[in-house]
Amino acid sequence: LTTQRVNLRLILVSGKTQDFIFSPNDSAMDIAKHVFDNWPLGWEEEQVSSASILRLIFQGRFLHGNVTLGALKLPPGRTTVMHLVARETLPEPNSHGENPSVSFCLLILRRSTHPIT
Repeated sequence: LTTQRVNLRLILVSGKTQDFIFSPNDSAMDIAKHVFDNWPLGWEEEQVSSASILRLIFQGRFLHGNVTLGALKLPPGRTTVMHLVARETLPEPNSHGENPSVSFCLLILRRSTHPIT
């Protein structure tokens, strides 16, 4: 039996992307360490000082370090997109009985009143 692999496409705030292959048993912390240790060419301007500040965002939620890819029930054989950001701490999980392993991330888009030239 071969272990299922998970293809992750990580997107930086700058819009740069890179694909990585992981195991369903890999946690968000494992992924951050692997990416830090194998920082892609072309991402030099976004290089961070430590793997411990790299955070993954999936479907608008920060993933805590111990969450595995398998726990997210990602579709096998498909590329899953996640955002990779540098952030010292994560928001506290809410206390409304939701999964404590994820926290919300809010993105606010503002429409410009100036035309793009």
